[in-house]
Amino acid sequence: MSQVETLDLATELLEQHVKHELAALKGAKLRKSLEREVRALFGYAGQLTLNRVCSAEQVMGVIQRLVMDMELDAGIPELAAEMATEVLNADVQEQTRLKDVLSREQATAFLEEALELKHHRERVISSIMAHPVYQELVSNVVYQGLVNYLYEDNLITKSVPGVGSVMKFGKKMANKAVPGLDETFERRIKGWLSDSLPGLISRSEAFLHKALTDDELRDTVMAAWVSLEDHTIAELQEGLGDIQLQEFVVLGYEFWLSFRQTAYFEGCCRAVVEKLFERYGDQPLTALLEDVGVDEAMVMAELDAFALPIVDVLREEGYLEEVLRRRLSPFYKSAAVKKLLARDD
Repeated sequence: MSQVETLDLATELLEQHVKHELAALKGAKLRKSLEREVRALFGYAGQLTLNRVCSAEQVMGVIQRLVMDMELDAGIPELAAEMATEVLNADVQEQTRLKDVLSREQATAFLEEALELKHHRERVISSIMAHPVYQELVSNVVYQGLVNYLYEDNLITKSVPGVGSVMKFGKKMANKAVPGLDETFERRIKGWLSDSLPGLISRSEAFLHKALTDDELRDTVMAAWVSLEDHTIAELQEGLGDIQLQEFVVLGYEFWLSFRQTAYFEGCCRAVVEKLFERYGDQPLTALLEDVGVDEAMVMAELDAFALPIVDVLREEGYLEEVLRRRLSPFYKSAAVKKLLARDD
């Protein structure tokens, strides 16, 4: 066979091979081929362990590159803010009630779980009581209440007409006669409050612990829920404008950028990955797939929904043929094929 004839035969074989592969990448043939490969892969998944396929460090490397270190385009927060605004203004917000999203049974279940955290609730109350801002608030409230009682609301001024006015007049006259009397009075009362404050706070804390029982909290929260469950999501969002929402989205994005690079985030990821490999590392991959609900039928359903339509588009655009020619042409132009085709019969 001459060299020209060899080249022509190689070209013809290439064309037929490309045509054959393109025919196999469409319709029922493609689906049958994918189904066969999925079945084969799940067969291997029953034999291969997670440790053989990859390591915990490889997974952490992926998290490091794609989650922690990857540079994100500045347009992402802008796009996220726009999408959040679209969600906020969507018609579904006015058509959906709170109970359509979260049922009363679900709300009750969440509440019951929260009530189990009694120790944490008591600790939060204690922390609030011990906060300087709360202590200053209590001091000011008691002081103002005491002053108002002395000059306006006590039993004598209410029962005897004119006494309140006389007391106020006497207060003014006393201040003129003894300048600074008000300041001295205020200082002494606040001094007394300062000495009495620990006891007041302690009694307040004891009262809250006693008042905020599980039954009281349950009744209060469920009463609030009943009053809100028929409101639409749009009604519950009143007061939250587009600008405020976008600002919250940007703040959340900026928080994520810094949080993802903290040692805490890395430590959490590593704890999850190491636990995953501790549990599934020496087991077949199918054990992990089954536990997360992935089976052959699920994979095929997603391939039907996405892979097959995408392949159709790529074939129509000519991309698949270009790929096949790039892959096969070097083989049919190789010296090995030329030598094979040039052999005498």
